[in-house]
Amino acid sequence: MQLTDNWFTALSENEDGTYTFISGRTGIDEFVKSRKLRERLEVIWNYTPDEKGLPADDKEAQLMEEVGDKLRAAMEKDKLAIVTGIYTGQGKRETNFICRNIAAFGQRLNDTLAAYPQLPIVINAYDDPDNEEYRELLDLKGEED
Repeated sequence: MQLTDNWFTALSENEDGTYTFISGRTGIDEFVKSRKLRERLEVIWNYTPDEKGLPADDKEAQLMEEVGDKLRAAMEKDKLAIVTGIYTGQGKRETNFICRNIAAFGQRLNDTLAAYPQLPIVINAYDDPDNEEYRELLDLKGEED
């Protein structure tokens, strides 16, 4: 199975007038169908938002990108976990992964982030054998077509 780097983007206006930018991964059907990536992990980075709910501090936004890129590279190098979607808005960036092994993910996350000071992140893990969150994300793409 080959991991592609195909994405779609969408913009959602929230009820409070703020925005959420959504980036969703496409082209990973074989990984989903394999049923080997049965866990979902959310890495949530809380930030100070501007009036539209997006990062107010450019340096923090750059750091979020840098850390996100490093985490993605670390997790996807051997397909331990695959980024499926990134949601940025309302004072948080949520990066969703589908994963083979939560313990290994946690260790690799700690190793990858060891070079950084403590970051304002929270990690949530869910049993998601049917990749329901990812399927819902793909529904957003259908609405955007």
